[in-house]
Amino acid sequence: MKLSEELKIKFKSPQHKVMVNIRHTSNWISNRQNHFISQFDLSIPQFNILRILRGDRGMISVNTVKERMIEKSPNTTRLMDKLIDKGLINRVRCETDRRIVHVEITEKGLVLLKQIDATFDDSQFKTNFLTDDEARTLSQLLDKVRENI
Repeated sequence: MKLSEELKIKFKSPQHKVMVNIRHTSNWISNRQNHFISQFDLSIPQFNILRILRGDRGMISVNTVKERMIEKSPNTTRLMDKLIDKGLINRVRCETDRRIVHVEITEKGLVLLKQIDATFDDSQFKTNFLTDDEARTLSQLLDKVRENI
């Protein structure tokens, strides 16, 4: 369904429409991702933390994790507490500077991510509706939006 029909609004300009469309599409994608990841008793921010830790392959500071998160969250510590309770990450205080806290993914966390990777079907982003060139163009346009706003 077209955006103007779905939201039942008339746009002031093509630029107005694209900004509303970006927000609407972002929410739509988030809802799909939330539905998928909830099967694994995780939230999207928790999943993001696990992926950051898997990619780093070692202990990193909590602040580094916060900097790398796609969606910045003021409650990152609480999100990490829940991951610790589930046995998916470990937290260790720095011995030389007690103000610094490091985190690392556990083997259980790595196993869960492998399970998620094996289950995830990214066919919604394959060539059935976006060609590789269209996907590249869309990414370039989104980069341009972020660079200029």
